[in-house]
Amino acid sequence: MSAFALLPSAADPTPPVGRTLAAKVFRQMRADILECRLQPGSKLRFDELRARYLVAVSPLREALTRLSEEGLVTLEEHRGFKVSPVTRQKLLEIISTRREVDALTVRLSMERGDAAWEARVRASFAALATGPIDTDDGEMDTEWERSHAAFHAALHAGAGSMWLERLCALLFDQTTRYRRLWFKHLRGDFDVVGEHREIMDAVLARDVLAATYLMRRHTELLVNPLLDLVPSANE
Repeated sequence: MSAFALLPSAADPTPPVGRTLAAKVFRQMRADILECRLQPGSKLRFDELRARYLVAVSPLREALTRLSEEGLVTLEEHRGFKVSPVTRQKLLEIISTRREVDALTVRLSMERGDAAWEARVRASFAALATGPIDTDDGEMDTEWERSHAAFHAALHAGAGSMWLERLCALLFDQTTRYRRLWFKHLRGDFDVVGEHREIMDAVLARDVLAATYLMRRHTELLVNPLLDLVPSANE
């Protein structure tokens, strides 16, 4: 038998079972980290993870490796994996990068976006504005957060750049845990929907100056209030 017969066919759409399991665990664990069900800084012990996700060590290790590449998990020598902590330094770095990348991408969307893009922005805002924002215990509602992510993705979609869209999505996700801390402890009576309506109106009016200002203000919303709540890397 040819050695090539042992390789999966490029035309075969069915991935190997182990890879499918690893991808499933990766998605589940990623959601648990972003939604803080796995707390920042917590140890990720294989016996506990096997019981939680009902899989063997191999797909867990593959999922953890992928999560470490995204910066959501940290591997400490001789100590194993842990959920990456939230720190002031990381917050400032993520926000400063996201502020500039978001502003650039939205500006390009305003220059290049067509009627279909405008309709997508309106539809995604409508979903964001109508769903419940928080749960009974004051946490951010998971479905609302998905609508929130879809709204920002719609703003970026008119730019016509796959790489910018991917980078914006990555930075949005990296901000999620900080956003949840702000939402639970510092939001108060802040008008979240009104903030996003302002952004939408400026973007659809193709008002570059107003939209750029509002996007940067929106991105920086987390920073100052969270600096006293989030520890530094040395604490």
